[in-house]
Amino acid sequence: MISREKHDRMANAIRFLSMDAVEKANSGHPGLPMGAADIATVLFTRFMTFDPKAPSWPNRDRFVLSAGHGSMLLYSLLYLTGYEDITIDEIKNFRQLGAKTAGHPEYGHAAGIETTTGPLGQGIANAVGMAIAERKLRDEFGSDLMEHYTYVLAGDGCLMEGISQEAIALAGHLKLNKLIVFWDDNNISIDGPISIADSTDQHARFRASQWNTIAVDGHDPEAIAAAVEQAQKSDKPTMIACKTVIGWGAPNKAGTHKVHGSPLGADEIAATRKALNWDAEAFSVPSDVLDAWRLAGLRSTKAHKEWQERLEKADPEKKAQFVRRFAGDLESGLDSAISAYKRKLAETKPNPATRKASEDALEVINGVLQETIGGSADLTGSNNTKTSQTKSITPDDFSGRYIHYGVREHGMAAAMNGMALHGGLIPYSGGFLIFSDYCRPSIRLAALMGIRVIHVLTHDSIGLGEDGPTHQPVEQMAALRAIPNLMMFRPADATETAECWQLALEHKDRPSGIALTRQNLMAVRTEFEEQNLCAKGAYDLISSADAKVTIFATGSEVEIAVKAHEALTAKGISTRVVSVPCFELFYEQPEAYQKAIIGNSPVKIAVEAGIRQGWDHIIGSDGTFIGMSSFGASGPYKELYKHFGITPEAVVAAAEAKLG
Repeated sequence: MISREKHDRMANAIRFLSMDAVEKANSGHPGLPMGAADIATVLFTRFMTFDPKAPSWPNRDRFVLSAGHGSMLLYSLLYLTGYEDITIDEIKNFRQLGAKTAGHPEYGHAAGIETTTGPLGQGIANAVGMAIAERKLRDEFGSDLMEHYTYVLAGDGCLMEGISQEAIALAGHLKLNKLIVFWDDNNISIDGPISIADSTDQHARFRASQWNTIAVDGHDPEAIAAAVEQAQKSDKPTMIACKTVIGWGAPNKAGTHKVHGSPLGADEIAATRKALNWDAEAFSVPSDVLDAWRLAGLRSTKAHKEWQERLEKADPEKKAQFVRRFAGDLESGLDSAISAYKRKLAETKPNPATRKASEDALEVINGVLQETIGGSADLTGSNNTKTSQTKSITPDDFSGRYIHYGVREHGMAAAMNGMALHGGLIPYSGGFLIFSDYCRPSIRLAALMGIRVIHVLTHDSIGLGEDGPTHQPVEQMAALRAIPNLMMFRPADATETAECWQLALEHKDRPSGIALTRQNLMAVRTEFEEQNLCAKGAYDLISSADAKVTIFATGSEVEIAVKAHEALTAKGISTRVVSVPCFELFYEQPEAYQKAIIGNSPVKIAVEAGIRQGWDHIIGSDGTFIGMSSFGASGPYKELYKHFGITPEAVVAAAEAKLG
């Protein structure tokens, strides 16, 4: 038990580090750290299981600061509890170029930051994924190796964002009882009181989503502690509403929006020091307070050591699997399994839609990798993301490997990020390519963080046909290709689909999207090739020395390119066909390889049933593009391809016109 006086001094250390750092940077949000300092102090001194000397210990409790603008709360906690990455100099360099203390917490910049939280609502949705991962891995490896809590600090803004509803509805349905959310209920946003924009009864909302809710005074440490103890005994996730005063302790600005996103100013900081009886200079923490915090950082050393001993004594196979999976490494047998599968495809030459080819590839992959966890946003039958190994997870049985996310693309994508961040699992999910727009913020954050999540995105063009322009992605491939560090694959047949899956799995430091067709496609790769040809992003599918015409195509349009090649060859026009399954990997190849693949044919034509944007790097601004420049239309897909002029005949005519 910590005395109230000691608690207050420890909480005030967070407050003053935060206000001093924001003041020095002349930028930031001091209000939340000052208001939530009591919550954080109770959590980190009494409940959190963590080890600053082993920050990636798999069985640690996770703490997610969903309200990422209050980043100084997290940086203060990491410094005070003894994480080596966050020194007092890093605190002094808050929000400065090159500092680990970025404006919003960034995963990978410093140990102890569990996820990148900037866009509000993402953190609480990531935490749902972390809690799913904990529950799934506990079921698989046993509670002796995996059993921990996921704690979240969310603000009013997080709860106003729509993604939060998708996240809490999923968490409530799955009974994620080790997920505990603290709502920093301070009734203030940047514009002013919450009442100017929102009248939601958050308790009723959470309860309707099958959560427990508890209301406490967020400045009463004993009440906060009692609420956590109550939450830990629950069979549901719990939301603890902590009534706080934003900027608590500031005599003139506390409780107002003036303390939300601006420095307090020298006069108000001086007044706050006086009001809270804090004599220490800026960035200085009294030794007795720092010692108390460092002791709090050592609280779990024994628990970590005991866990390590349990891991060492575990069944050797179980231990090896656990260690491998948290290292993010793949089973050594995957390459040979993919190779054998490609050999079979070369012999049988099937012509499925690539969404079906993806399911067939997953059947092979899921048979080798135990850590894949699939799912779909209520489109399982359309995405083909469920295989024989992936029984459905239910609220009372997590032994399966498939999550029914419901119609919740936002929440699904963010939860997948949380699973990948937690470790031990490789999440993939299914949606339509058109609805990647709903997933985009989470996909972008996955790319920013450099984590392995895989989005299966089917119905990838006007080829989906009758559903019409609302469902036909035209600009989505270009938009997704614009995200740095994201690999967007568009395979042309079953063999390329298997290779793209292999590449998505091998890259543990970046996310992938695999865009797949609804319509059947001919096999364009008919010979077995041990090498993964898609790995270079683009390659010669049909070579021709001194080709007059080079046709570049991706996905379903490679078939069109192959048929155009046949027609042009019959006319005596030498033609190459280049398959471009992944722009990003192609652009990462040495310049000499790129130049060789682009070649020097006088006529360069690109074919894709999407917009031109992005293709000029390959065909040049004077190259010919055959694709879309408008939205699609409703009708049978073959008629749509003719209507929009994306046909072999159109390619031939364009080539002949250019050749004169």
